[in-house]
Amino acid sequence: MENSTYYSHPTAVIDEGCTIGKGTKIWHFSHIMPNCTIGENCNLGQNVVISPEVILGNNVKVQNNVSIYTGVVCEDDVFLGPSCVFTNVTNPRSAVNRRGQYAKTIVKRGASIGANATIVCGHNIGEFAFIGAGAVVTKNIPAYALVVGNPSKQIGWMSEYGHRLLFDESGLAVCEESGEKYVLVNGAVTKLT
Repeated sequence: MENSTYYSHPTAVIDEGCTIGKGTKIWHFSHIMPNCTIGENCNLGQNVVISPEVILGNNVKVQNNVSIYTGVVCEDDVFLGPSCVFTNVTNPRSAVNRRGQYAKTIVKRGASIGANATIVCGHNIGEFAFIGAGAVVTKNIPAYALVVGNPSKQIGWMSEYGHRLLFDESGLAVCEESGEKYVLVNGAVTKLT
């Protein structure tokens, strides 16, 4: 469907009450459910499901086969890898309606979530964190953290450009691509300006 501000493939379904920003593209067989907010210049791949009231910021990249359930907020510049999934109830049962008990999950600006990763609801992902492919996130993830595995375990730190940060004995690291400098103090990373 051609729209004056965004593009959606003819097979995509967009329900009532959605706000979709300029330059956004929604591809084959995706379903955008009621009252979603999708920012500008987003790209939603094939077979993506966005449940009611989900919020995506600007420049969010959602790869094929991703499910984003009610309660999830993705800030600007988030990358969601192929077939990653978010949950929204910690103890689902088919015979028990828990629609009023959705837990909130926030994926902060610039974070990347790898292919087939699962984000258990109620756990936030920090700015520029990097969740490895297949990881299962069961706790909050700090900004710039690199986590892998099931359950996920932090194995290092990443720059805003997505490179592993190697801190020296004084707690300083430099991104190999951007040259930006980072400091590690008391288990938290910040970028030096």
